[in-house]
Amino acid sequence: MDKIPILRMGAFLLVTIQVDLYDRLALNLETDLVNMVHKTGARGVLIDISAVSIVDSFMGRILGNIASMTRVLDAETVVVGMQPAVAITLIELGLSLSGVYTALDVERGMALLQTKLGSDDELTDDDADYTE
Repeated sequence: MDKIPILRMGAFLLVTIQVDLYDRLALNLETDLVNMVHKTGARGVLIDISAVSIVDSFMGRILGNIASMTRVLDAETVVVGMQPAVAITLIELGLSLSGVYTALDVERGMALLQTKLGSDDELTDDDADYTE
């Protein structure tokens, strides 16, 4: 897999990581996601990592970088679906993921984004789905 799909849902972008990320794929995701936030004007990014079973310091740093870069572009980042083993590994590695909000699942993550960004950023019928 050379690219991880980025879906547009109204004012938000949804990324579902279905594979364990290797370094090049993680860097490509970082670049693609930041470019997509800029191109679409997205106000929030939701990253679903429920299928990720292995995490290292590089992956943790990439998630932190994505949150920092998207915040500069006026978007919030929420990571959902983190498995307990992944959370334990991140803590053992000393990674706090500052600036990254977390939620248990996609539904709660979307609700968190809508709460953080206000009701004016809810999905509308004229917002087209966008995939890259």
